[in-house]
Amino acid sequence: MPRSQRATAAVMAAALFFIPESHAAPPAVRPGDWPMATLDYANTRFSPLAQIDARNVSTLKVEFTFSTGVARGQEAAPIVVGDTMYVVTPFPNIVYALDLSRPGAPTKWKYESRPKPAAQGVACCDVVNRGVVFWEGRIIFNTLDGRTVALDANDGTELWETQLGDINIGETITMAPMVVKGKVLVGNSGGEFGVRGWLVALDARNGKTAWKAWSTGPDRDVLIGPAFKPYYASERGKDLGMSTWPPEAWKIGGGTVWGWISYDPELDLIFHGTANAGPWNAEQRPGDNKWTAGMFARDPDDGQARWFYQFSPHDLFDYDAVNESLLVEIAVDGRKRKVIARPERNGYFYVLDRATGQVLSADPFAPVNAIERVDLKTGRPHWNPDKQPSSGRVTRQICPAAPGAKDWNPSAWSPQTGLVYIPHNNLCMDWQPNEVNYIAGTPYVGADAVYYAGPGGNRGLFTAWDPARRKAAWQVKEDLPVWSGALATAGGLVFYGTMDGWFKALDARSGKLLWQFKADSGIIGQPVSYRGPDGRQYIAVLSGIGGWPGAIVVNNLDTRDATAGGGWGAVMSDLKQRTTPGGTLYVFALPR
Repeated sequence: MPRSQRATAAVMAAALFFIPESHAAPPAVRPGDWPMATLDYANTRFSPLAQIDARNVSTLKVEFTFSTGVARGQEAAPIVVGDTMYVVTPFPNIVYALDLSRPGAPTKWKYESRPKPAAQGVACCDVVNRGVVFWEGRIIFNTLDGRTVALDANDGTELWETQLGDINIGETITMAPMVVKGKVLVGNSGGEFGVRGWLVALDARNGKTAWKAWSTGPDRDVLIGPAFKPYYASERGKDLGMSTWPPEAWKIGGGTVWGWISYDPELDLIFHGTANAGPWNAEQRPGDNKWTAGMFARDPDDGQARWFYQFSPHDLFDYDAVNESLLVEIAVDGRKRKVIARPERNGYFYVLDRATGQVLSADPFAPVNAIERVDLKTGRPHWNPDKQPSSGRVTRQICPAAPGAKDWNPSAWSPQTGLVYIPHNNLCMDWQPNEVNYIAGTPYVGADAVYYAGPGGNRGLFTAWDPARRKAAWQVKEDLPVWSGALATAGGLVFYGTMDGWFKALDARSGKLLWQFKADSGIIGQPVSYRGPDGRQYIAVLSGIGGWPGAIVVNNLDTRDATAGGGWGAVMSDLKQRTTPGGTLYVFALPR
């Protein structure tokens, strides 16, 4: 399709959702649908539905529930297209289609992907799955053992299957795919096993590989060519994906791509992050360790990189840069600019120019002492020398901890308020590096960590951040880390869940708690909103404790070991008493 026609299609899709062009969803999606985990290409998670609002949300009731049959970490977003809801479970990655046109939403079909059981042993942070995507009559999803599968959305018939990952080297796939211009974008997990990161584009019609971009290695592997024009000098040079590593270390250096992808139809660019450098022990990999802990802008047609920005060069503390990039318009220095708004794992909220990767602002949105500041001229963070780790000693009171000020769990943006709603952590840690050797398919970490509550003693926060004013508008303290996603709606509401099972609705402007419901298990899923076949607005979320911190419960870890679960043992020692494993879809609506 010519660029002019693509722009027209993007505008039409945006009009359908009553939101700006950059927020466009795939064409042929009806108003009120939720066709992919992010809702739209801009990762806003802003529903234009306003039937449920601040005046009536207190009457919200459970409309129906559905048991997934899998009591593990439920991180997926339910998606809705027309009269059908699609839900994918954690391992063993079962996909359900629910008929929303009938009372109680009975199952229309069920697909069992049957991933290899051994995949569970190399999933670093629980056997989660973050969602499916709908595209032209297909449901497309990933399996823990490294496959991407396309199903007929009407009857669940398998249309194609492509093997991408190799569990024998510790490679898994947990991310929700995105489809851009007929290409399914999928990245791998496994940085804690010395896996080399990549992003693959598959033809959505047949599953064949269109291109593959590695996160480390020579420019030809990373798809860096003449069009690559990074803003900062530190990102320029030949084969930096090799030369910024010790010899051969880039081959087992991490940089996996297991998080969120955004797409700007006007610039015709996708944006994706790269995860931590491996191993955690930074002494074993001197250098900037390109292209880990940063973000690429790429051409979706051929994968060629246009620019890159590294949030955490020479990553010291497992600061994966896989968080969501929200494509929004805000005032910068008195004029409207199309930017990327990004609450990063290292504790800074970044605003970047979408076309160039220039950092326009970077401000702490949570307690941070690992990085003193970000130099806007060079783009580089100033690591705090007092928190520089070294082998043979414990460095204490590092903030944020390895799970970051915010982990994978996505924020939401409201164009009504101009605020980004961030579910996140308030955690600090003690950190001790140790030497580690690489053995394929086994953990390649090289550090011991112990996490604990940050300043104030609360372990979680829900923050409404004003990216234009570069400060918090309001903030809610939560006792536990907030591991769920956020949802904003045109009804002036924002929703999120807690790890002990409370699902909450807050006033989007003030943060006032307006409604809450106690689920049967902790909530680490992504809430969504949709218009049902009956014209009513619904709110849906999966409950089911798990994920990295919730592994304390689902794996019944001994919390007398403070380092259990990669550092969660001590800080989450009370979680077993506050929730139990589960796997339930809850759907809420106003009374009839």
